[in-house]
Amino acid sequence: MSSKIYDYGSICNSILSIDPKIRFAGVINEGGRLIAGGMKNNVEPLETQKDDELIFMELALRVKMRKEFDKQLGSVNFAMASREHALAISMILNEDILYVVAEPDYDYCILPKKILNIINS
Repeated sequence: MSSKIYDYGSICNSILSIDPKIRFAGVINEGGRLIAGGMKNNVEPLETQKDDELIFMELALRVKMRKEFDKQLGSVNFAMASREHALAISMILNEDILYVVAEPDYDYCILPKKILNIINS
């Protein structure tokens, strides 16, 4: 199975520039480590760096768990969580995970489409 070559840094920068309500765009590897992107400049983090590390590891584990059902249900296009203080979305890029966090009132119906347009362009 061949993998598409992505410029992770460029993708993250493009996503961060979509809207001021997007707080974070990063790529996480299978081990739960941030390998590209990060928090938008001049945005106050909602969590500590240690919490970020735990969130990334938990995200990597969740993605691995979801793959268990790919044969029956097909692969996951994206997953989204609407929380009180943030809207988070994750998408698979090859073996890595694109993770985007926006303000909780961001229109969750259009965010995946905007992200997919950037990835596919």
